[in-house]
Amino acid sequence: MKLIIRGGRIIDPASGRDEPGSVAVASGRIVALGNEPAGFAADRVIDAQGCLILPGLIDLAARLREPGHEHVGLLESEMAAAVAGGVTALVCPPDTDPVLDEPGLVEMLRYRAERLHQARVFPLGALTKGLAGEALTEMVHLAEAGCVGFGQADQAMANTQVLLRALQYASTFGYTVWLRPQDAYLGGGVAASGSLATRMGLPGVPVAAETIALHTIFELVRATGARVHLCRLSSAAGVELVRAARAQGLAVTADVSVHSLHLTDLDIGYFDSHARLSPPLRQARDRAALRAALADGTLTALVSDHNPVGSDAKALPFGQAEPGATAIELLASLAHKWALDEGMPPTQAWATLTSHPADILASSMGSLQSSLGRLVEGGVADVCVFDPQAAWVVTAEGLRSHGKHTPFQGYELPGRVRATLVGGHVAFERLTDRTV
Repeated sequence: MKLIIRGGRIIDPASGRDEPGSVAVASGRIVALGNEPAGFAADRVIDAQGCLILPGLIDLAARLREPGHEHVGLLESEMAAAVAGGVTALVCPPDTDPVLDEPGLVEMLRYRAERLHQARVFPLGALTKGLAGEALTEMVHLAEAGCVGFGQADQAMANTQVLLRALQYASTFGYTVWLRPQDAYLGGGVAASGSLATRMGLPGVPVAAETIALHTIFELVRATGARVHLCRLSSAAGVELVRAARAQGLAVTADVSVHSLHLTDLDIGYFDSHARLSPPLRQARDRAALRAALADGTLTALVSDHNPVGSDAKALPFGQAEPGATAIELLASLAHKWALDEGMPPTQAWATLTSHPADILASSMGSLQSSLGRLVEGGVADVCVFDPQAAWVVTAEGLRSHGKHTPFQGYELPGRVRATLVGGHVAFERLTDRTV
């Protein structure tokens, strides 16, 4: 199909391009940026007047709940939610049921995802069998099955010897290890340590749970030369440690959840289980540090930390409720809100969802499509059309995800995805009178 996205503002953070123009697509690739090519007969035109034309967004943390929940069609609903949020590629953590520690499970997930013809799925393999932190997985076989890296999801590694061996193994083969920094013995609480958790009688997770783990990881990176991506930093102290490590030349990158970028522990309110998240929401000073670190590049990427949780698992007392929230459909709007709040240029803000996460993926897998996260002539046509002037209210019934629980429910958010193309295919389109 030949397609024109006409009359928008083209934003390509990788090149710094920010100018009005159109994008022509044919055979799944971008054939022209800016001016429409002479004689190009489009089969379809998307009117992008007033919209941003962005590379498809890349989400480095989105749970799909498969394998494990095929009977409720969760993969279908979560992939539909992804493209509705402008996400054309996502990384799936390994804490599925069963865990992604066998090549056959990885191949099954990739096969089912590819059949849906929506967002591209890049699985993370389990670092240890069953995520138990004891025996290493066969990383080579998992990589051959399609894993882009290896991690423990939210399971902390108590045994430093096992983590050392895992990093040595990964370094030998050039794999990236994705780790959520949390101490196994300090991270068992349900809210961030502080005055609020104390008043509410909730067991707390101290900042030291993150910083102790970071110190350990950095020492092991120095010893092994391994490449590590740190998942979902949550504290100001953690940010400073990452900043120092990167300044010293350690091969580490890091991301932050969109929840931690906008919310604090006060948003727990009266034990609202929608705000039961992992990592827990911390104080305002931590949020300010995370925002600043994402803006200055200390934190490389912004992630949704999408985790669809069923109603039964949320309809429990705060401490017993399952942590997690749906977020992938909110990611673009919340990123736009952060950019507006900080007064950032679009190329800088959208890089955290396009070229920067693409670079992290590329460092994990050398065969990655080089144009992912970019708008380039001849590159794959993964495109997000975003209307920055739209405003919408988050409601459970308006979400495509099977999980309807989010701490942003009832919020009015600025900007909304108008259309999403994956490989030149219109995977999502929000009909308006400006689209033909």
